[in-house]
Amino acid sequence: MDFTFTEEQQAAVEAAKAVFSGVAPDGVPSPALTPGAVAEAFDRPLWAKLAGGDLLSLVLSPRYGGAGLDPIALCLVLRESAKVLARVPLLETSAVAMAVERYGSTELSEEILPRVGRGELVLTVGANGRTGHDPAELAVAARRDAGHGGGDTDEDGDGDGWVLDGVQTGVPWAQCADRIAIPAHTDDGRAVFALVRRDHDGLTLAEQISTSGERFAEVSLDSVRITSRELIDADGACEWLRQVLATGTCALALGLGEAVLSMTSEYTGKREQFGFPVATFQAVAVQAADRYIDLRAMEATLWQAAWRLGPARGSAGVGGPLPVSGDVAVAKIWASEGVRRVVQTAQHLHGGFGADTDYPLHRYHAWAKQLELSLGPAAAHEEALGDLLAAHPLG
Repeated sequence: MDFTFTEEQQAAVEAAKAVFSGVAPDGVPSPALTPGAVAEAFDRPLWAKLAGGDLLSLVLSPRYGGAGLDPIALCLVLRESAKVLARVPLLETSAVAMAVERYGSTELSEEILPRVGRGELVLTVGANGRTGHDPAELAVAARRDAGHGGGDTDEDGDGDGWVLDGVQTGVPWAQCADRIAIPAHTDDGRAVFALVRRDHDGLTLAEQISTSGERFAEVSLDSVRITSRELIDADGACEWLRQVLATGTCALALGLGEAVLSMTSEYTGKREQFGFPVATFQAVAVQAADRYIDLRAMEATLWQAAWRLGPARGSAGVGGPLPVSGDVAVAKIWASEGVRRVVQTAQHLHGGFGADTDYPLHRYHAWAKQLELSLGPAAAHEEALGDLLAAHPLG
């Protein structure tokens, strides 16, 4: 495939670099190092800059005030954001907005997407949307609520709403999001997702803390009634959202890994032992070279997955012999393993300096661990890939 980015995609990268250039790496203390440390909220001033730079509307169509770019452009921006550990819900908001435009009703899109692009509306999504599960394993159930006669019935009065019950854990940015996309399963076993207001009756949040110190939430839904247009039940919608989230997480892992390898290269080039920079020692150079190879593999598999998620390329036979889930699985294998190896090598080559909390490497390590946990174990993705290969033999 051609890895050359379009002029529009390259312009998005330049705009992202301009926005993130003055951002200091996330300084939220890691819970493991500072017990009780919790991030308060995301970076609102930075969010406003992203909106001002048209980066929140990047993947929205022009009819909603966007540039109409594809998942590759989003991943390019996410890559830049991760280099400075930007504390913004860019991935979650963009992924849910893309899914709403692609699978939701025109009315819902017109209601929320222009506001998303202007930075007025923050969206997030439950953890199942990122990791992916079979419909039967989703913890939230959605059932029809035809003609219940009260609550949030459809505005047109047909009463064909839905009721949500269950618990969704590990929801990022939930305390500050305006709407939360909740993956759920229906009585007939279909995977769907609902877009629920954070202040909706019957929805409660319980505090959870991530490995990186960010505030997550356990979202409990007790007979939460929503209108039919707030539930996206189109075939493939929930799976596509999951794939975009997973691919975007791979982009975050790549950007973080590149920043960490750059820090390691700079440090080992200045740190001297026996009168020579430690970067000139063969053992150090070999380890750094191995991590460079990891990053290039992460990059190649990321762009393949992001390209397959673009318009009209998601099915088997279009862009590859496997469904797009195969490419996403390969990207997740490299990202989850690669980002862990990169930060571990960086800590090793920095020596005791890498554990100094006045130096940002420990924050990159905490973020990398959180990304690895979000992606899930490589062995599970390898098993899923094996199943796909068995179902779609190559050659």
